[in-house]
Amino acid sequence: MLPIVTPDQMRLIDTEATESFNTLVQRAGAAVARHAVRMLGGTYGRVVNVVVGKGNNGADGRVAARLLADRGVKVRVFDAHDCPVALPPAHLVIDAAYGTGFRGTWVPPDVGDTPVLAVDIASGVDGLTGAAEPHVWRAQSTVTFQALKPGLLFPPGSAHCGETHVVDIGLGAAVGEAARAHLVQADDVARWVPSREPNAHKWKAAVRVVAGSVGMTGAAALAAHAAMRTGAGMVHLSAVGATVHDAPAEVVQRPFPTFLWARGLLDSIDRFHSLVIGPGLGRDDSTATEVRAAVLDAPVPVVLDGDGLFAMAWNADGAAALLRRRTVPTVLTPHDGEYQLLTGERPQPDRIAAARALAAQTDCVVLLKGPATVVAHPDGNVLVSTTGDQRLATAGSGDVLSGIIGALLASGVEPFEAAAAGAWLHGTAARRAPASGMLASDIVGQLPAVLEELR
Repeated sequence: MLPIVTPDQMRLIDTEATESFNTLVQRAGAAVARHAVRMLGGTYGRVVNVVVGKGNNGADGRVAARLLADRGVKVRVFDAHDCPVALPPAHLVIDAAYGTGFRGTWVPPDVGDTPVLAVDIASGVDGLTGAAEPHVWRAQSTVTFQALKPGLLFPPGSAHCGETHVVDIGLGAAVGEAARAHLVQADDVARWVPSREPNAHKWKAAVRVVAGSVGMTGAAALAAHAAMRTGAGMVHLSAVGATVHDAPAEVVQRPFPTFLWARGLLDSIDRFHSLVIGPGLGRDDSTATEVRAAVLDAPVPVVLDGDGLFAMAWNADGAAALLRRRTVPTVLTPHDGEYQLLTGERPQPDRIAAARALAAQTDCVVLLKGPATVVAHPDGNVLVSTTGDQRLATAGSGDVLSGIIGALLASGVEPFEAAAAGAWLHGTAARRAPASGMLASDIVGQLPAVLEELR
């Protein structure tokens, strides 16, 4: 996993480094120069404009400028505080103006269509939140040092940083000690998600799904189907007051009445290894009451999504108080609106901090959905998945994610890793589907191939 540290953490690491500031700057500048040469495709006849500020990024940019000039590149260096309105023509612009130390406002000069290489992060992007000034350059590539910064991962900043390259400049040990957040990669997911054992049987990864109601059966079908495609050996599905006609034939259906169904669920859950509850259940008082009763006493890991989150929020004691009474792991999967239902406010711009706060309040694993999905453990550790894109902004996508996580939990994956792996698989499968007109069911269809490639 790639470490993620905040700008403040990185500044402290730099300050406490055992190696000299000059040594670190030389390494950083050399890395920028090497990447610039790759972007240029050589050095002969090339022209590079370097925009430098007063801080560490400016120092990195000056070293890169000197090294490029030594290799025969025509280099022009411009002070970020005294730039012309437009830079003269060049083959590349190196943005070493502000980096993660940006504060205030900055209107960069016009560079036309010239490619931009950003040092650490595109200047004008907030290194903690990803917020961006209106006229920030859109870099084709970013060289960042030792660890990712949150602003590289969260929009709109992520769109301004292009392809990000993390370069080791000798601070790995310090970063490893400081980092409590990491980016999920394919190798991590492959390590977490087990292969089916030779002696496996269908009940070894059985998932119970309580989802769907009159007019909302599609959510139930998607969650159940996703669970099966992610490796669940058995799925039993209960919709409230309805039969799910488009559920896979392999799913066993046990419809519930519209009231007093929680006790029956709990009495029959002993053979299952996870419970997915909430998608499309509805928000009437009787349903919410039964959801709360089921979640409170369920003896298996629970994935709580959609209307299940609503049920937790709308109770007299508050969601956190109720959820903290559970003795078995729980995964919450809110989008921003559901986060507000649970906490009374929208997630703060620092989405990692927002997910951490809810996880600590509820003693649950929290998966905060978004273009970059944040998974927070109650102990403060965080995993981030960036595989998702705009294709996931479609009806039913969240129901699919719930089913994926439910299947991973039933397979024995720890809740923190199950949520992070689920987000990674969900986004990766979506990226295989058409860029336009994708349906949530298209994600489900791609899951087996994505899982097979991890083996």
